[in-house]
Amino acid sequence: MAAFRVYGDAQSGNCYKVQLLCALLHLDYEWVAVDILAGDTRVSSFLEKNPNGKIPLLELSDGRTLSESNAIINYLAHGSALLPSEPFALAKVQQWQFFEQYSHEPYIAVARFIAKYLGLPAERRAEYEAKQKGGHKALAVMEQQLQHSQFIAGDSLSTADISLFAYTHVADEGGFSLEHYPAIDAWIDRIKALAAFRPMGA
Repeated sequence: MAAFRVYGDAQSGNCYKVQLLCALLHLDYEWVAVDILAGDTRVSSFLEKNPNGKIPLLELSDGRTLSESNAIINYLAHGSALLPSEPFALAKVQQWQFFEQYSHEPYIAVARFIAKYLGLPAERRAEYEAKQKGGHKALAVMEQQLQHSQFIAGDSLSTADISLFAYTHVADEGGFSLEHYPAIDAWIDRIKALAAFRPMGA
């Protein structure tokens, strides 16, 4: 029996973070597909597990639950090479994860949601266009970092890479071309070349 259960949407970058982390660490789990557009996260049975009504959601075998994608992957990576134990190195990983949630995801993931999930409706086109500047600003910050290190928080793979890879590698689905970000492209290729890599939606 799987040690834990993950509620998620296979096309969601935040949920993919958990799937990729589990693949890299060879963790066995039960996947529960959730359709956010159909309102699956707003039913009482789900809200009892996560009052915030969002995915991914981790449910342990003892019934405890954990939400927020970066908290989930850091919990699952505890004790592995993907999460440093040295305080400053750990803080660097978390620094990039906060960056992902506040400076990257609100632009790149939201633009992708409007285009991919909603079909870029006319009433949201202005919002979609407004996300482009912030998304490219975030990509430029990543590009600068990756010109100096193999991975986002240094020279070894960490959960910071998983956090940022999820939406960056599909940034084109939100209208963000990576043509002018060669260091990001090389980083994406390094992650895809990992032996246990799992593609999104696989």
